[in-house]
Amino acid sequence: MQISDKKAVSIHYTLTNDAGDKLDSSIGAEPLTYLHGSGNIIPGLENALEGKDVGDKFTVTIPAEEAYGEKQAEMIQVVPKSMFDGMPVEVGMQFQAQVSNGPGIITVIAINGDEVTIDGNHPLAGEALTFDVEVTDVREATEDELAHGHVHGEGCQH
Repeated sequence: MQISDKKAVSIHYTLTNDAGDKLDSSIGAEPLTYLHGSGNIIPGLENALEGKDVGDKFTVTIPAEEAYGEKQAEMIQVVPKSMFDGMPVEVGMQFQAQVSNGPGIITVIAINGDEVTIDGNHPLAGEALTFDVEVTDVREATEDELAHGHVHGEGCQH
């Protein structure tokens, strides 16, 4: 069965950046399972998987604009340290907060006295991403999965 919209798809993958650094992998763990056509994974990878079948293996490089987008300068802000309510703040800290397009990860990128520079861009924004992929399963999605917009795993309670 080929991958197309409304299919539940399982893949193993290894993700690397332009420098060849491994960023993530499902190898040695459960495969990533998603509902194709529902925006559950980055657009470039979903497009690359279209039409593939169980057993297909391939490598694809996804440009930033089809992954997590380009870095947006307006997502970088300087805020007063007092906004952190006395919590210790260090460069590299990440936390969840509301950003312009909903919940997101904020990263502290600089501290200068009482000013903290935060970045609301996705940590992988601006990067081309390379995926080594193996398709491990393709099946029809259930009515519940289609209604909820994602694949239901073991023990999923809706």
